[in-house]
Amino acid sequence: MSESKKSKPRTVFFLSDQTGITAETLGRSLLTQFDGTEFRLITVPFIDTLDKAREVVERIDEAGHKEGSRPLVFSTLVDDELREVIETAICTHLDFFATFIGPLERELSTRSSHTAGRAHGMRSSENYSRRIDAMNFALANDDGVTSRNYGQAEVILVGVSRTGKTPTCLYLALHYGIYAANCPLTEDDLEDGKLPPALEKHKDKIFGLTIDPARLQGIRQERRPNSRYSSTRQVLYEIKETEALYRRYGIPFVSTTQASVEEIAATVLHGTGLERHIR
Repeated sequence: MSESKKSKPRTVFFLSDQTGITAETLGRSLLTQFDGTEFRLITVPFIDTLDKAREVVERIDEAGHKEGSRPLVFSTLVDDELREVIETAICTHLDFFATFIGPLERELSTRSSHTAGRAHGMRSSENYSRRIDAMNFALANDDGVTSRNYGQAEVILVGVSRTGKTPTCLYLALHYGIYAANCPLTEDDLEDGKLPPALEKHKDKIFGLTIDPARLQGIRQERRPNSRYSSTRQVLYEIKETEALYRRYGIPFVSTTQASVEEIAATVLHGTGLERHIR
């Protein structure tokens, strides 16, 4: 096989009768196992009629014809008729619904409801309110803007600038309903080798984030090129002192260097023992 042939991307379709979030999440997770393969990702949500299903089949077949290789198709379609239409496409079809529902029906000795949209539907107004309240809390208590609400926080993420505190707090709020605040560790904190008094009072709620110095320098260089903030010396100092501070106070921490926000959030939950409010 020629080098150009090897590098040609494979087209991947994520199909759903709703938003496509589940198909995308599961499909992308599987694709990460294939390093060196380039994928062209296409999400087609809200396939809820036979006509829409047939149109998607045409798109799949057209993509395969143009590229000379069968597209990969990940689907979470619930309706049997829609799935039968998709099965006519010239592709490699990974049907998550068919794969898992059958064994579950047999084990539970009952037929599933085959109801579309259950995966991400609003299960209750209480869950929805919790999600919104947690998001508002994360935004109001971002980046150490205030410490007066730390008593309400379930977890307080700390770390130097650009280690991923804010996106992790927002993810914890949106997906799990966790009240998460975050506070940066400043140069003064690191020089003193002490937690700020507002944080020390809530030490049992603190979870630390750290990062590889080279990675942090790259992130900061994009933000403030050729500055003291992004210098090798400053970054090495901050990471060294931050991790020393964590160890001094017995604060659990995780490196965000190669971790996605989903992985960081899961590690925080596991490390703190917090229960998810939204499931």
